[in-house]
Amino acid sequence: MSMEDVKKKIEELRLEINRHNCLYYVLDRPEITDAKYDQLMAELIALEEKYPELISEDSPTQRVGGVPAEAFRTVEHRIPLLSLNNAFSEQELRDFEQRIKRLTGEEKPEYVAELKIDGLTVALTYQDGVLVQGATRGDGIKGEEITTNLKTIRTIPLRLHQTLPGLLTVRGEVYMNRKDFEELNREREENEESLFANPRNAAAGSLRQLDPKVTAARRLDLFFYDLLWWEKGQGEAPVTQWEALTTLKGWGLKVNPSSELCSSLEEVIAFCRKWQEQRFELPYEIDGIVVKLNSLTLQAEMGFTAKAPRAKIAYKFPAEEVETRVRDILVNVGRTGALTPLAVLDPVRVAGSTVSRATLHNEDYIKEKDIRIGDPVILRKAGDVIPEVVRVVREKRTGEEREFLMPSFCPVCGASVYREPDQAVTRCLGSSCPAQLRELIIHFASREAMNIEGLGPSIINLLLEKGLISDPADLYNLKYEDLLGLERFGEKSARNLLAAIERSKDTPLPRLLFALGIRNVGAEVARRLAGCFLSMDRIFKASKEELLTVPEIGEVIAESVLHYAGEERNRSLLEKLRQAGLKFSMEDAVKEAQPLAGQTFVLTGSLSTLTRSSAEEELRKLGAKTGSAVSRNTDYVVVGADPGSKYQKALELGIKILSEEELINLLEQAGGSRISE
Repeated sequence: MSMEDVKKKIEELRLEINRHNCLYYVLDRPEITDAKYDQLMAELIALEEKYPELISEDSPTQRVGGVPAEAFRTVEHRIPLLSLNNAFSEQELRDFEQRIKRLTGEEKPEYVAELKIDGLTVALTYQDGVLVQGATRGDGIKGEEITTNLKTIRTIPLRLHQTLPGLLTVRGEVYMNRKDFEELNREREENEESLFANPRNAAAGSLRQLDPKVTAARRLDLFFYDLLWWEKGQGEAPVTQWEALTTLKGWGLKVNPSSELCSSLEEVIAFCRKWQEQRFELPYEIDGIVVKLNSLTLQAEMGFTAKAPRAKIAYKFPAEEVETRVRDILVNVGRTGALTPLAVLDPVRVAGSTVSRATLHNEDYIKEKDIRIGDPVILRKAGDVIPEVVRVVREKRTGEEREFLMPSFCPVCGASVYREPDQAVTRCLGSSCPAQLRELIIHFASREAMNIEGLGPSIINLLLEKGLISDPADLYNLKYEDLLGLERFGEKSARNLLAAIERSKDTPLPRLLFALGIRNVGAEVARRLAGCFLSMDRIFKASKEELLTVPEIGEVIAESVLHYAGEERNRSLLEKLRQAGLKFSMEDAVKEAQPLAGQTFVLTGSLSTLTRSSAEEELRKLGAKTGSAVSRNTDYVVVGADPGSKYQKALELGIKILSEEELINLLEQAGGSRISE
């Protein structure tokens, strides 16, 4: 074939495969067998491998590709992705309608009622019909750019059915089906990985994986529901929300088939009642109904509050409550020694799953609600996620119920327990409590900390029972011979675990600090401490006053760090981790990533290639400080067109002047990126 013939054939295959993707994933009416589809895809792959110069980003072969990202880039949304005000009763929906009538003068407004998918909001932008960017909602103004991960979702077309000139931005909700969620958690349990709490968390965590291949394996889906931006000249724009949904579907974007056009609020309320009863019959999670004024013109007239559109509202379902009985109250011991009461319940189905346990938090919680062993209780899932005991059904007590008393000794190691004044938590004082040690090592190896793949709770239990480890540092002394022959270990699994432990040595300082399990030092606090002090030694040698200079670090956190540093066993653990070769400093990485650290820039005049804000952002990324006034401490003054008095001040003080072009060159040499208007 000639090159023109090859191009034509490749384009034909792409169009055909995209059509079948839409039929299968979006419209649920496939026309060909899986074998025929695989044949088409194999033919396209073969041609693209032979002619790699003809591969395009919107080819169906490019759904999973590229290397893992180091971090997600921040992008600003063209249209703010606002949240919605909530309604928790039918009366609040009626109040919502009264506001609409008052503000618009419309006597009989129409509405569109849509299922409120419990997932992760994203905005997708198409250029000339081709997907060019996908981002998370973030704070509504800025989000994270996750285009590569979104491409792995089969229901998202890489190219729309119509080649629309210019830019188009649409909004949707990424979710995970209940069945796929349960299967994912089964797989994670088998691999001894921490389980996701609910499908929403699973979807959010999957979509924010730095490696798109991980996202591709998670079976995510998406519904589109808003047309955010449509450049002029692309045809007749929809004038109602119902027309917008129809338009989205016509472009090959998946919309929820259960949405309904309602001619009155009574129809909206009937829709809400219907799905409140039937929501657990759906294959995915919903937590309410979104009600939108149908007329887009009236929506625009009503405008927005600071946080939400006035013409839309989310009706939130009340939490489902069921009755069960407290069989027993057990006490768990956590990694910081905290004793947490746990209710063992008669198994009961609530919010779509069977629950047999619920945390009772602490001694005060039990006394406040007067929960006793044997009590009939009302249970619900907070946010349809976390089981909680709402109240005791006292009128059904038999008199055989028993009061719960917090133990005076640790149920695991037998050491004394202590409750600090003005605190609700009781803690084990045992310095070598096996429960604390086990939970610490589980935390140390977790994905959010050292991310030691394959080192789950049962393997940690086995290593502790066999005396192969006595603290997290001992993991780095494990040998192949130690593992081979243990239950669940063969040659491959032993080598895989040792390789994962070895890889964890490259974990950066913030995550290592978090992995230590210091009380009150979560992941964000660890990042702040590491970013300020740059090394483990400096953190633990810092005084209380020095710790308090770190943003968001208060008295409680500072005391926790000082207490940890003062314990001999902790100092011994740190030294063992240092000897194992873990990264105790991030100074070299900071120097490499921030070559302009310590230098101060002041910008004056208008810039033609860069915006003032983007230039300052780039400078700060590279470690520089940006000032608003020129002084002897200023290193550079960047001068654009029509500079003001700052330019004269710089000349008087002999400060180095940079033109916009020189600034751009400096940024590129320092490793920054050009950001044009």
